[in-house]
Amino acid sequence: MGQHARFRRLSATAVGKHAVLIALSFLAVFPFYWMIVTSFKPETDIFGSSLLPAHWTFQNYVQAWTAIPMSRMMANSLLTAAAQTVMQLLTSILAAYAFTRWQFRGSNLIFTLIALTWLVPFQVIMIPNYVVISGWGLRDTLMGLIIPNIASAFAVMQLYAAFKSFPKALIEAAHLDGASDWAVLWKMIFPNLRASIASIAVLLFITGWNDYFWPLLVTTKLEHSTLQIGLQMFMSSDSNLWGPLMAATTVASLPILVIYLLLQRQIIESFVKGGLR
Repeated sequence: MGQHARFRRLSATAVGKHAVLIALSFLAVFPFYWMIVTSFKPETDIFGSSLLPAHWTFQNYVQAWTAIPMSRMMANSLLTAAAQTVMQLLTSILAAYAFTRWQFRGSNLIFTLIALTWLVPFQVIMIPNYVVISGWGLRDTLMGLIIPNIASAFAVMQLYAAFKSFPKALIEAAHLDGASDWAVLWKMIFPNLRASIASIAVLLFITGWNDYFWPLLVTTKLEHSTLQIGLQMFMSSDSNLWGPLMAATTVASLPILVIYLLLQRQIIESFVKGGLR
């Protein structure tokens, strides 16, 4: 009888935990669902309370696509976010390997300074970066968007922790077999830490994709800007085009969803390993 009562208490606890998780999941997913549904609603039904459109329409997508150079701006966003992610990963992998592999004079100080730069908001250094980019003649160019973001203190710190957990005995054994540091990094460490690197890459890509203030400062023409700047064009002091805005926002969310679906296994594996560690 005691076991039965204990089982009932455990079942009630499990049901309560699942109820809380379901409620939190609903709060997280519902705004995204509402955005998609609103993008298919006609203007007269946008502020209605129905969970599904009474009349489905693609007019919002057509209007959003023609109101701004969406294809050009999406290509700019993809290129800048991808280039920033690749460069940040490359510089972070090299830096993290150097900090974990070699102890040299001032290494702790340099790593501390890198970590401190992560605490400085990008808005603080936007004006100095703007002066430098303008002096190089890179305003209104994709290179002007990419160059200030080719390194990431966050990625260095995360990869440093991942590299630190890699067994040093394997590295020493590889060196005894005649492997160079370059071969150890790319043929031994990198394949074994692909899950962690993939999860960091997704976070870096999302950060680059959602960047707003820097493109707003550097670019003046829509065809040279990113999609996040284009979304602002649907909002004004007079009126907001909610239908086209929701349609453009839905399109802007698709690359992130595709990347997550492609790398879902690596991301979950990385989070599980990080939790166990």
